[in-house]
Order: sequence, then structure tokens, then C-alpha cells
Amino acid sequence: MRTTLKGFEVYLARSGTATAHQLPYYLKWVADGYTFLELDESVPLNTDQKRRFLSHLAKSHEDWQVRQAETAMRHYQYFLSGQQEKTPAEAAASDEWQALESRMREALRLRHRSLSTEKTYLIWLRGFRSFLRTKDPGAVDGKDLQNYLSHLAVERKVSASTQNQALNAIVFLFRHVLDQNIEGELDAVRAYPRRRLPVVLTPRELHSLFDQLKGSHKLMARLIYGCGLRIQECLDLRIKDVDLEQNVVIVRAGKGDKDLPARHNRHGGPAEAAQAGRRTVLPESLKDDLIRHIAQVRSLYEGDRAKELNGVYLPEALERKYPNAGKEWAWFWLFPSRSLAVDPRANVVRRHHIHIAALQKAFKAAIGKAGIAKHATVHTLRHSFATHLLERGYDIRTIQELLGHRNLQTTMIYTHVATKNILGVKSPLDG
Repeated sequence: MRTTLKGFEVYLARSGTATAHQLPYYLKWVADGYTFLELDESVPLNTDQKRRFLSHLAKSHEDWQVRQAETAMRHYQYFLSGQQEKTPAEAAASDEWQALESRMREALRLRHRSLSTEKTYLIWLRGFRSFLRTKDPGAVDGKDLQNYLSHLAVERKVSASTQNQALNAIVFLFRHVLDQNIEGELDAVRAYPRRRLPVVLTPRELHSLFDQLKGSHKLMARLIYGCGLRIQECLDLRIKDVDLEQNVVIVRAGKGDKDLPARHNRHGGPAEAAQAGRRTVLPESLKDDLIRHIAQVRSLYEGDRAKELNGVYLPEALERKYPNAGKEWAWFWLFPSRSLAVDPRANVVRRHHIHIAALQKAFKAAIGKAGIAKHATVHTLRHSFATHLLERGYDIRTIQELLGHRNLQTTMIYTHVATKNILGVKSPLDG
């Protein structure tokens, strides 16, 4: 066996990428591909060359064999990338990478990405930089991203969702910071997608869970379940977002601003978009608790005003247009933190909402005390909301609107976990 292919065999065995049964076939497909293309095995292939070989293969082989060959070629290209020596031009360029990180942060804030998205994207940027061994940012191209994604799937064995998150972060870097178009250049090894059905709690389990929670954590958990909110959507609620008379909770700028009406995305600016949002139902059983809670929050708000503290955080466009809006009662957090903290963006001391980790910690402890064996998180409450509505006969389109899903297929996952026969089909055996 030729030297390069022998090294590829060792790599496959070491990484666990291919089973003992698959390994000889991976080697065969690579050898056949280079023979067909009349190239030396040490030469990396471009996308057109791989496409030519796979098209040729498809004429005489089954689909699963073509897919296996494609996977083998992807792994081989990643293997070759690791064999190449780093040149002196790829030496450390710390200042350039630091400047690039600052530019990416500015680009994220210019496009009003959330603080959590900003932190996540910058973490992936640092991981990308580490993978490239501080290669000069000006020399980075689509092949580097391709190799990084393959590294995540092969070496780190990340999930498909984690790999996609890394892809989104680095593609943002190329598009909005480096001004590079890398469409059509990505041919990385993809992480195997694992289809998982959402975890759902039964009504009895929910009651047991709520009994173990106290104070604002209990109210937040019940609100998330009762309204079908994401955890961050609950934390971001303002006083003005809860309409006790109309039985409505308004979610403004939900996940990725996906809940904003299309007209705001196209024509309205950030200030107008911040007024928009999706509407979901407010449980009647929470009204008394909310009234008591809001009265307590009002005392905290008035204390802040008496101390002349900075107003709460507002989207940048709103803060510029209405400088004093952050000090108004309507914009105060529904679930404010009891302590002050420095705003990492404006670098001023102000009151934020309750930290996400506080609710997650209280929820995890309550799950244990309630004796619930399921792998449940706060997001499980949202899954339970959708599933229970489906079991009670509400149509899938209504549930989609309440959840704020842009794609109906995302909502359809709950049809697989609903215990009630939602189709109303009667078995012939019962007849």
C-alpha cells in the first residue's frame, strides 16, 4: 500500500472514524478516486474533482456506496490537511487576531445580536484561531473553515448542532468581518445528526416540580410552561409585556429576532421592531401571583429611582431615540435581579434581570427533590406546553404561532411525543 494511504489507514484506526468493516472500503474509494482522476494521492482535491469522481461512481454503484465514498473522500482531505507543514508565514500574529476579534464584536453589535450570541461566536472565533495556530487572519480562506469543521467532527466528535453553531459563527466572520464569499467552498466532514425527541413532563410531574420551587423561580417556571416561553424570553420580559386585562404576554425579539413580523425586518428600524413581537396566552391562574409579584418589583423600581441609578438596558436604537426610557416603569424588568452589575456593553452599573444560571440551578434542584428521573431542563417546560396543547386537540398551526416557530416542521416534532391519539383514528380491532 502506498505511503499516504497507509498513513490514512492509521489515522482512521486511531480516530475511530471507520469501523473495522468499513476501513478497507474507505481506502478503496480513495484509491479508486485518485486513479480515476489520474492524480497523486498526496494532492488535495478540489470540489469539482470530487464531484466528477462521485458522478462517475454513481453510474455503476448504489446510492449508499456513493455516500460512503463521499464520506471517505471528506475524511481523506481532512487527513491530508493535517500532513501539510506550517510555513513561517503562518507564525503567530497575536495583534492581528486581537484586532479581528474586536471587529467581529463590533459587527455583532451593529447587527443587534444578543449578548449570549456575541459570547458564543467569540468563543468559536478563538477556537478557530487556536486550530489555525495563529495563522495570519489575512491568509484565512474557506478551506481553513472546512478543515476546522472536519476537526470538530472527527477529532472532538461534537454533535451536529454544535458543529452547525461553529459553522454559523465562522461564516459570520467571513461574511461580515473579512468580506469573503465562501459559498460553495465547504466540503467538510459533517457530524452525524442525532434525532432526539423532546423530553416532556406529565401534569403530575409538573405539579410535583412546581411544589419544590419557591418565590420568583416558581413564578418564572409556571410562566414558561403556561405561556410556552424560551428561558431567555422569560428573563427578557418587561412590565409592559404582561397584559393582565387581555390575558396576553408579548414576546419581543425572541430567538434570533425570528418572532418579529416580516414588515419590521424589511422596512422598520430597530426601534420599531422592538415594539413588535409575538403574542402568547397568559394563564388565568397566574394573575394573582403576578399582581403580587409586580407590586414587589415596583418597590425595587422606586428604590432605584430614589437613588438615581442608571436605567435598565434597552436596545441601542431605543436608548438613543428615548434616552430616559430605561428609567420608566413600563420598561423595567419583570424579573429584576436583586443586585446591581456592570453592563458589559455600555460599561455602566445598572440593574439587570435575574441571571439565567440562577433559574437553571433552582430548576435542577427541584427536579431532584421531586424525584423526576427524566433528563429535564427549563426548556422542557416549553416542550410540555406544546405537547399538552396538542393532546388537548389544538391545531398545529395555532401551536406554531404561540411558540413563535417560523417553520411548521419544527412544531411537528411534538406530534411524535403526544400520548393522545391526535388523529382521532379508531383501530379496526376495536370495531
